[in-house]
Amino acid sequence: MTAENYLKPEVIRQVARLDLRAKFIVEGFLSGLHASPFHGFSVEFSEHRKYVPGDDPKDLDWTVYAKTGKYYIKKFQAETNLTGYLLMDLSGSMDYPSAEDRAVRRRGDLTKFEYAISLAAALGYLMIHQQDPVGLVTFDTKIRTSIPPHSKRTQLGTILAVLSNLKPSELTDVAGCLHQLAGFIRGKSLVMVFSDLLTEPDPVLKALYHLRHRGHEVIIFHILDKDEVHFPFRGMNLFEDVETHEKEPMDADSIREEYLEEMNANRELYRTECAKANIDYVPIDTSVTFDKALLEYLVQRQRKF
Repeated sequence: MTAENYLKPEVIRQVARLDLRAKFIVEGFLSGLHASPFHGFSVEFSEHRKYVPGDDPKDLDWTVYAKTGKYYIKKFQAETNLTGYLLMDLSGSMDYPSAEDRAVRRRGDLTKFEYAISLAAALGYLMIHQQDPVGLVTFDTKIRTSIPPHSKRTQLGTILAVLSNLKPSELTDVAGCLHQLAGFIRGKSLVMVFSDLLTEPDPVLKALYHLRHRGHEVIIFHILDKDEVHFPFRGMNLFEDVETHEKEPMDADSIREEYLEEMNANRELYRTECAKANIDYVPIDTSVTFDKALLEYLVQRQRKF
C-alpha cells in the first residue's frame, strides 16, 4: 500500500491507534508532495524557486500552491511560529452513522466524530513537527477540556491521549462556547473548529465574528456525513431527529428536493458570511481525503500574522 492511500478515510478507519492514524495521514500527505511534477508555471515572485525532493516541506509557500497547484520554496522566508487551537465539538449528532447504521449499510465508514478526531490528530501532529504551538479545546454545552498550546514533542502525546478517549455528548452550544473562547485566548492565534454545525447558523456566525474581532484567524471544518450531503435514500426510511432522537418513517423520494435545497442553502450561507469576515470555510464530507484539510492549515500558516 502506498503512503497516499492513508489519506483515504476508508483506509484510515482500519488503523486502530490514533497516533498511527495521525502519523500515516501526515506521511501520506508529505509523500504526495515529493511525487508532484514541477513544470508549466512561471512563478510570480523572484524570491521563489521550485521545490525539489529533499527540501524541508515547512519552507513551501502554500499560498502560491493554493493559487497554482505547484510547489515553490520561498528562499528568504523568515521563521515564524503560528499558535493553533483545535476546537472539537462533542455534539451527539457527530456520532453518525451509528454502529447500527454501519452494520446494515456501510461497514467501512468513519463517523463524523471519528473523521474529526482523525483530522484533528493529524493537524496536531503536523503542527508539532512544524514547531508550531498547538492546544486543544473540547466542548458541548460548555468547555470540557482545555489544553494550553505548546510546541514541545510531549504536547502531541497529551493531545492524542485526550482525543483518543473522547466520546460524543448529547446537546451542544457551539456559539456560547466560541464566545467564551474568544474571551480567554490570548494573542493572535489560528482557531480550527471541527463541527457538523447542526444548529442555528446566526448565533454561530456572530461567535465566529467575535473571534475575528479579537484578531484570530479562523478555519471552520464543516464536517458532514456523505449521506447528509448527497441524500442517497430511496423509498420509505426511518429518519431520526438529531436533537430529540425521535424516529419517524418518511418517504425519502418526497422530501429529497426540499432537503437538498435546505442543505445547500445552509452551506452557502456559511460560505458567504465566512468570506465576508475573512474566515476560511471548509465544507467536508466523510468521503473526502484528509489532504484537503491539511492544505488549508498550511495555507493559513503561510500568511503573515
